Amino acid sequence: MWAPGLARSLRLCAALTLRSPARALSRNRPEGKVLEAVGVFEALKQQGKYETGQLFLHSVFGYRGIVLFPWHARLYDRDVASCSSDSKTESSGNQGSKEVKGKTHTYYQVLIDTRDCPHISQRSQTEAVTFLANHDDSRALYAIPGLDYVSHEDILPYSSSDRIPIQHELFERFLSYDPAKALPFVARDTLRAWQEKNHPWLELSDVHRETTENIRVTVIPFYMGMREAQNSHVYWWRYCIRLENLGTEVVQLRERHWRIFSLSGTLETVRGRGVVGREPVLSKEQPAFQYSSHVSLQAPSGHMWGSYRFERANRSLLDVRIPPFSLERVRTLSKGQTPALSTFPSRPFLSRAVLRTTAPSLPWGTFRFERPEGSQLDVRIPPFSLESNKDDKAPPAGYSW
Repeated sequence: MWAPGLARSLRLCAALTLRSPARALSRNRPEGKVLEAVGVFEALKQQGKYETGQLFLHSVFGYRGIVLFPWHARLYDRDVASCSSDSKTESSGNQGSKEVKGKTHTYYQVLIDTRDCPHISQRSQTEAVTFLANHDDSRALYAIPGLDYVSHEDILPYSSSDRIPIQHELFERFLSYDPAKALPFVARDTLRAWQEKNHPWLELSDVHRETTENIRVTVIPFYMGMREAQNSHVYWWRYCIRLENLGTEVVQLRERHWRIFSLSGTLETVRGRGVVGREPVLSKEQPAFQYSSHVSLQAPSGHMWGSYRFERANRSLLDVRIPPFSLERVRTLSKGQTPALSTFPSRPFLSRAVLRTTAPSLPWGTFRFERPEGSQLDVRIPPFSLESNKDDKAPPAGYSW
C-alpha cells in the first residue's frame, strides 16, 4: 500500500508495471531513450470514489488511463461466502450450493492510453468492449479499442501537468481541459450523451468471483441485445474474465470446460484448448490474464458455469472452478428507460411473466432499484409456492404458471 506522503513524492514512469519494474523497463523503453516522467502519484482513495477525469496507472497491467465514469456493481464473492459463518445452503436448486450475498463494489469505465496497448496485449485484450452491429439480421460485432472496466482497488491515481496526458481518439471528444478545476479534465456533453445512449449495453451490474488453490477467477457478464435469425430470437451476451494467480507457483492454462444452460431447456457443454487461442502462463511476475468472449441463446436468460484446467511446473493438473453466473436480458422500455417509481402520484408498475419448471418449486428473488443519486436498492421478492394438483402428471414440456 502506498503511504500518502510517499506517494506524492514518487515520479511515475511511462508504462511502468508495478509488480515487475525491471522487466517493464527493458520491454517498454524505446531503444536509445530513457523513460519519461508522466506525473506524480496521489493518495489512494480508501473512502468514496474517483471522479471523471482522474488519471491512473492500472496496478496489475501497468497501463495509463483516465476515468470516464463509475459503475456501482454487486460483487458476489464465493470465497467470502465459504468463509462466512452465516452462509447457508440453498433449500432448492443445486445441492450444496451456497447463498452468496452481493456487496456493492465500484468499477470504472476508462480509456487506455494507446501507447501502452502493445505492451499489455499479451495479458489483457484492448478491444474487449464489443457491441452488436445495427443490422438486425447480422451477427457482426464492433469494438471500441482502448475501452476497459477497472475495479476501484486497481486504480493508482496520479496527476499530470500535460494538457493531453492520455493518447486516445476519444480523449478530446469526451473530455475538455479546465485548469481552474481540481481535476482539470472535465466531461463534455458528448460523453454524457454517449453514456446515456449506450447505458443498457455498457452497464456493469454483477461481478462473480471464486478462488481455487490461489487461482482467482472473476467474471463480469454483459447483455448485448437481441437479434432475429431464421424466424427466431437470438439473445447475445459478452463476458469478461480475469484469471489471477495469487500464489507463487507458476501455472499455465491448458483447457476450458463450460456448461451453458438456456431457459429454453437446452444444456450445452463446450470444451477446448486454452482461451481465445491462447494458453497463458500465470506467474509471480505476470500474475493475471484478462479476456472477453461471447455467448448467444435462443432464450432471454440462462446460466453458465464450468472450470479451467491448469498445468503446474511439475506437470500435475489443477481444475479451477468458474463461478456460476446468470445471463439475463436487460429489459428496456421507451427510449431505453426502465420504469421509474415516485411517491407522487402513487401509481404501481405492473408486469406479467410465465414460469416454466420441470417440477413444483418455491421461487424467490430481488428487484434492483436505482435512486436519483445513483445508489442502488435491492428489494426482496417474497418466496411463493408453485404447486400442482397431486393427481396431475408432469407434462413433457414442464409445468407452467
